Amino acid sequence: MERGKGKLYLLLISVHGLIRGHDLELGRDADTGGQTKYVVELARALGDLPDVEKVDLITRRIIDENVSNDYSQYSEPLSDNVNIIRIDCADQVYLPKEQLWDHLDIFSDNVLNYLHSNEFIPHVLHTHYADAGYVGTRLAHQLSIPLIHTGHSLGRSKRQRLLASGVKKDDIENRYNMSLRINAEETTLGIADRVITSTNQEIEEQYGLYDYYQPQQMRVVPPGTDLSQFFPPGGKESQTDIAKEIYKFLSEPKKPMILALSRPDQRKNIVTLIEAYGESEELQKYANLVIIAGNRDDIRDMDRGAEEVLTEILITIDLYNLYGKVSYPKHHLSTDVSIIYRLAALSGGVFVNPALTEPFGLTLIEAAACSLPIVATEDGGPIDIINNCKNGYLIDPLDQKMIADTLLKVIKDKKKWKAMSVNGMKGVKEFYTWHSHAENYLKVIKPIVDKTEPVVRMELQRRSRLYRNRAIFSDLDQSLLGDPSILPEFTKTLKDNARCSSFGIATGRRLDSALKLIKRHKLPIPDALVTSLGTEIYYGQYFTRDTAWDDHIDYLWRPNKVRTVLEDMPGLRLQAKIEQSRYKISYYYDSTIAPDIDEINQFLLQHDLTVSVVFSFGQFLDIVPVRASKGLALRWYAEQWDIPLDHILAAGGSGADEDMIRGNTLAVLVANRHNEELSNLIDLERVYYTKKPYAAGILDAIEYYDFFRTCKVPDV
Repeated sequence: MERGKGKLYLLLISVHGLIRGHDLELGRDADTGGQTKYVVELARALGDLPDVEKVDLITRRIIDENVSNDYSQYSEPLSDNVNIIRIDCADQVYLPKEQLWDHLDIFSDNVLNYLHSNEFIPHVLHTHYADAGYVGTRLAHQLSIPLIHTGHSLGRSKRQRLLASGVKKDDIENRYNMSLRINAEETTLGIADRVITSTNQEIEEQYGLYDYYQPQQMRVVPPGTDLSQFFPPGGKESQTDIAKEIYKFLSEPKKPMILALSRPDQRKNIVTLIEAYGESEELQKYANLVIIAGNRDDIRDMDRGAEEVLTEILITIDLYNLYGKVSYPKHHLSTDVSIIYRLAALSGGVFVNPALTEPFGLTLIEAAACSLPIVATEDGGPIDIINNCKNGYLIDPLDQKMIADTLLKVIKDKKKWKAMSVNGMKGVKEFYTWHSHAENYLKVIKPIVDKTEPVVRMELQRRSRLYRNRAIFSDLDQSLLGDPSILPEFTKTLKDNARCSSFGIATGRRLDSALKLIKRHKLPIPDALVTSLGTEIYYGQYFTRDTAWDDHIDYLWRPNKVRTVLEDMPGLRLQAKIEQSRYKISYYYDSTIAPDIDEINQFLLQHDLTVSVVFSFGQFLDIVPVRASKGLALRWYAEQWDIPLDHILAAGGSGADEDMIRGNTLAVLVANRHNEELSNLIDLERVYYTKKPYAAGILDAIEYYDFFRTCKVPDV
C-alpha cells in the first residue's frame, strides 16, 4: 500500500452520530447536529474539486432496531468519487459519544484494516471532534500521513458551560468522560499538522485554554452556507403569511426594516437595541424595528431566562411607547427565516446583531446572501465576516447612540446601501459557500501534502493538573481600575499564566455596565464575572449564566416585600432602574437622616425578611438575598471548579469586598481612598496591605504570595 500520485485521496473521520447522505436527522439527539451536516457537505464539496480524486467519510456502523437500516450499510455513495464508509466498532447498537471511548481502539484497528484493503493510502487524514482525534492520532502515526483536525466543540469549554448550568464536577466526569476527552484533545493538538477553525476568536479564546495550543498550526476556514435557501428577494415576499404577521404590528409597514433575529437570550442584547431605537426619534421616523425572538405561546410557561428577556422586551417597547413602530410576532417557521431576510432587503432595511459576544455569526452570512446589509457587534465572527464581505459596520453593543447612528447611516445613504448589498452577495459567494469553503480548505492542506510549507512545532509541556488550580478575583472599580498605565502589564501577567490560573471579576455593577468598563480598558474577558454584588455569575467568553446559583440564592428572597417595607424609611431613595436587578435592590443612603445600618437590618428582620444589607462608599445601600454576596459567589465558584480557597487571591478596595477577603483566601487590600472601610482587616495574617494602588497593588500581591509557584503566605 502506497500513497497515490497526482490527485488527492482525502479521508475524513467523524465517529459519532447518525451520518447518511440524505434526510439527515438533525436535532434527533445531541450527537446528530451541526457536525453531522458539516462533514457530509464538506465531503461532497471536496469531491467536486478537480484536484481531488477520492473522498472517504469514515463513521461508525450501527445495527440497531431503533434507528434506520441506512446506518448499517457498509458504504453509501454521495457522488461518483465520494463515499460514506461505515466501520464496525465493537458494540453495534447506537450509543451516545460519551460511551464510545472504550471502543475507539477497536474502531481504529478496523479503519486501518479497511485502508490496508485499498490500493493507496490517503494523502491526508482529517478528524472531527475529540473521539475522531483519538483515532486519527493512532492512524497518523501508523501510516505516517498528515493529520488535520477540527474540534467543533471543545471539552474545556463544554465543562465551563456544564458547571454554569449547575452540573457538579464529579457528575460531569462520570457522565461525559471529560478527562478522557480533554486528554484526547491535548494529544491531537500536539501532533496535528493543521487545525481548522471557523474564526480567529475560536483560536485565541477556546484553543488557547489547552497546553498544546499552537496557533501557528491553526487556519481559519469559515463553513459554507446553502445558497439554495438564502438568495436575494424576488419581489413577492410581501405577499407571504409571515409578512402579513409582521406587518400587522406596524402603522407604516413600507418603511425600511431594522431586523434582529435571535433566540430570547440576555447575551443577544435585544433590549439594548430597543432602547437605542426608542431614544432616537430620527431612527423611528425613518425605519421600523422587527424583533424575531423565537416562538412563544404563553411567556409565563417558558424557561426563566427566555421569560425574563421577553418580558423586558415588552416592557421596554411600552416604556418608549413604540406601538406601531416595532413588530414582534409570536410565531414563525424555520422556512420563514430566509423570507424575513428578503423582506427586510426589499424594504431597504438592515440586519442587526447587537449580541454581547458572537462566536461565528451564521445569521449575518444568511442576511448577506439575501442582499441585506449588516450591522454587528465588534466581537468574534462578525469582525471576519465584515472584513471579508465589506457589507456593513461593526458597533459597540453597549453604546446605544452608536447603534442608532450606525443604523441610520445604513438606511439613509441609499447609494452606500446598494454597494453593501452587492458586496455582501459577492462576499458570501467568495468566502462562505460550500464550494469556496472546499477551495480554501484545499489551499490549507495542499502545502502540507506537497511539503512546501514546514510544520513548526513549539516546545510545550502538559500541566501537572488537568484543570486550573488557582484563581485571581478582583473588584473592578476600586481594586483593578484607576491607573490605566499599569493595565497592560497586568493583562500580560494574566495571559502568561492563563493555563494554571483563572481570572475573575466581582463587582457591584450590572453585567452591561461591567462589560462597558472591561471593553473600555481592554481587559481580558474574565473566566468568571460576578455582578450585581454577587447575585449573578457568568462564565467565559459567551457569558454563560450560572442558573444553579440563581436557584441557590432565591431562598427566602421576597423583593416586593422589601420594597414595600422600606418605602417610607427616611434617608433611603431608590436608585435608577438600570441599577436594579432581579436579586438586587439598590438605594441611595443619606446618613444625616437615615437610621444606621444595624437598625435597618433589625427592621427588616422584624418584618420577617432574611436578607443581606450591603453598605459601601458611605452613600450606597443594597439589599440582596441572604445567600448572595461577592464572597459567597467566590466560594461557590471555588467549589464548582475544584479550586482550593488558599489558592485564590482576592483583591478588594471597599467595604463591599469584606467577605471576599476574610477567610482562607489569600487577600490583598490595594491602596485607594476607600480602603479605610476595611481597616479592621489589617492585622489578619492572610491579608496583605499593599502600598501600591489598583492593578499595581494586585501585581505586588502576586509577587508577595509567590502566587504562580508556591502560592502561600511568606514567612515574615
